[in-house]
Amino acid sequence: MSYPNHCSPSSFILTGIPGLEDAQFCIAFPFCTMYFMAVLGNITLLLVIRTDLSLHLPMFYFLSMLAAIDLILTTSTMPKLLSIFWFRSHKINLEGCVAQMFFIHSFSMVESGVLLTMAFDRYLAICKPLRYSTILTGPIITKLGLSATVRGIAVVTPGICMVANLSYCSPRVIHHSYCEHMSVVKLACGDTRPNSIYGITAATVVVGSDSILIAVSYMLILKEVMCLSSREARLKSFGTCGSHIGVILLFYTPGLFSFYTQRWGRSIPSHLHILMADLYLLVPPMLNPLIYGMRTKVIRERVLSLLWQ
Repeated sequence: MSYPNHCSPSSFILTGIPGLEDAQFCIAFPFCTMYFMAVLGNITLLLVIRTDLSLHLPMFYFLSMLAAIDLILTTSTMPKLLSIFWFRSHKINLEGCVAQMFFIHSFSMVESGVLLTMAFDRYLAICKPLRYSTILTGPIITKLGLSATVRGIAVVTPGICMVANLSYCSPRVIHHSYCEHMSVVKLACGDTRPNSIYGITAATVVVGSDSILIAVSYMLILKEVMCLSSREARLKSFGTCGSHIGVILLFYTPGLFSFYTQRWGRSIPSHLHILMADLYLLVPPMLNPLIYGMRTKVIRERVLSLLWQ
């Protein structure tokens, strides 16, 4: 397939979904619908939490962070992706590509950190209820959010700088819908092993440590919940934690699949890998407000009251 835009020395061509070029125009419609739902859902969640004083609690502050991150992740990719699918606008300059890469990878790491803090929040609420309000004070919540943000940016920035300083060969065609790290690195001339090693090490260490700590938190929570005498209390605890576990699986499963198949999944069809990578940045942000909103009575009632006003 030929592309209408010609590559300049400071630009790249994004192909979209290799092998599904003829279907991309139709694929864009469900993608646009999901993007609209993600933006609407997360903005609604932020507004409801901001305006309802009864929701000014640690759990909902962390949920606000998650909603803000999801808005950044989807908005950094979907407008360009839709322009590729609908208007064949495949060209992206080097600066735009690097910026997109930075937002995708750094805020994916930030989201992993926020999910870890949410697991810590549930652990304190269920296992240490008497100390919950004294531990998770306003300053501590702010420090946890800032720590997750600083860590994500600090880990990703060196890799992005390495990519920006590479020399690229022609043709500069990125076989992806957005500027994913390894898809861009593959176009570089010369030795790219430092980039590959740094990328895989950083992601494995951060995501691996977060996943282990989240698993430990929920093992301790499960142990505590099983000791509760009240069946109603057990069901309430399982319901609250079940929503969070669902969000965690929704975030990590397609993300890890996309990350590792980009490096070693040569037997996996490229269009399947790219579709999973696209949905990874779209489906969790769309479903997170629904999962938390529908399962949280206060948020559900507040949204319904706004709709019926």
